[in-house]
Formats: sequence, structure tokens, C-alpha cells
Amino acid sequence: MADSILETCDKGMYKVKGRLIYQSHDDDGVIEVVEQNGVRSLHFGSSARQSCLRVDDPENLELTYLRAMNSWMLFKDAPEQGLLLGLGGGSLARHLLYHYPDCRLVAVEYRKDVVRVARSHFGLPLDKRLKVILDDGGEYVRRRVETLAGYFSLLFVDIFDHDGMSPSLSNIAFFDACRALLKDDGMLVVNLWSTDKELFATYRDWLNEAFQDRVLFLPVKTYDNVIGLAFNKGAPLYSLKDLRSRAEALESVYRIEFSSFLKTLTKTNSSVINRVITK
Repeated sequence: MADSILETCDKGMYKVKGRLIYQSHDDDGVIEVVEQNGVRSLHFGSSARQSCLRVDDPENLELTYLRAMNSWMLFKDAPEQGLLLGLGGGSLARHLLYHYPDCRLVAVEYRKDVVRVARSHFGLPLDKRLKVILDDGGEYVRRRVETLAGYFSLLFVDIFDHDGMSPSLSNIAFFDACRALLKDDGMLVVNLWSTDKELFATYRDWLNEAFQDRVLFLPVKTYDNVIGLAFNKGAPLYSLKDLRSRAEALESVYRIEFSSFLKTLTKTNSSVINRVITK
């Protein structure tokens, strides 16, 4: 195998350092797995890492944005049912299955080869608590509005292709459907990109409209990711003191920088945080 990857994509040339250990193509483009310094990463035709796994510490979340997506833990206890739109290497699914034995998950992934790679190279388990469905995430949500209304405790959205956010997310109806699938105290956690300011503002407005302004945004430091945390109408309220205590307690168990995330949340959302989550 080569020491690095140098490929051509629609936007020009990109380079990913490491040893190429897997490559395939489907109708949606290239899928590559690269390993460097004991870290295995998944790429969809660009240098952006879709998932990462530290081979000698697989239960630790390697990517900062995935740790930031777990900021929901500041506000909720153990979930009962979770829906993941976008599987990638399965890091988030593995994390939930490992830490929450009573949690049942549905993961919706559009690309069959991505599911195969998540199993073969990123340790996604065959587990009766996890149901993987091959489908478009946005279409799946809209079709389940009536049959699964009020069913999920958590709904995660992390849907990207080589060009960015999936088109199936690009309308207010999608976020309305997400809210409908959540329990009264449920949360939507969505990974957004801030590189296109106008597009990010549109997603921000859709989230606020669908969830009646009960939304916080968590920028991921030194990256373009912004995590949206949207709260359904029955979400519990906490004092900032309680949240700080929860952050400290969670850090010691999960190896996630919850205190830092909480500081960023309170600073970034200073004008609305008291109305959204605190009492």
C-alpha cells in the first residue's frame, strides 16, 4: 500500500496521509479507509474524515465533532430509543450500544457499502439492539411521521456526501418530521457545516421554526462543524450550577470534554440559553 493517498475529485486534488487499507466505488462515489499512527479513518472522496477509530482504544470517540454531538448527555439521562440518520463508520452507534445496554437503535444509511465497511473495518457489532436500514434518511423520517410519532428519545442527523449536507435535509418539512418523531422530552442532535454562511443560516432558521426556538448551537473549535441541539417541548430544565455538576461527573466516566462544551454553549447562546434549558 502507498504511504499516502492522492486522488482527483470534482473540486480538484486532495491528499490524505496514511496507509490505504480499503477502497471501493459505488454510484455515489469513492469509499476509502486510511490508517495512520494507529487511527483508522473513513473518507468519502475527500480529505474530510467521516469516522475515526483508534485501533487500540476503540471505545473512545476520536473525532471532536462526535464528542460534541454527545453534549445531549448534559441534558438527558439514558435514552430508550434512538434514531441515527447517517451511519458512517458507526462510531456514534457503537458508543451508544456500549454505554447504554437498554437503548434500542435504528440507523438509516443510504449506501450499502458504508454499512459493510462499518462492520468490517470499524467494529460495528451485529447486535439485536441495533437495526440498520438502507434508505435515504430524510425520506425515511417523512414516511414514519404517523407510525412512529413520539417514539424516539434521541434523533441524530449526520448526513454528508462528498459535497456536504445531504439534499434530503434541505427543507423545513424534514425538521418538522424530526420533531414529530420525538418523545415530548426528546432531543434532536444535528451536525451542521458552517462553511456556507447563508446555508447555515437557513438550517438554523428551520431548526428554530420547527422547535419553537428551543435550539442551542455548539461550534466545534478549530473545525467547521456546528452541532445543533434542539429540545422538544417537554425537555427538563436545569440550573447552570446543575449543568456544571453534571458536566464534571460525566467527564470522569466518558472521557468527553463536557465542561468545555458547556462553556462554549453558554457563551455562544447567551441570549437564549436561559429560555431554552435553564430554570
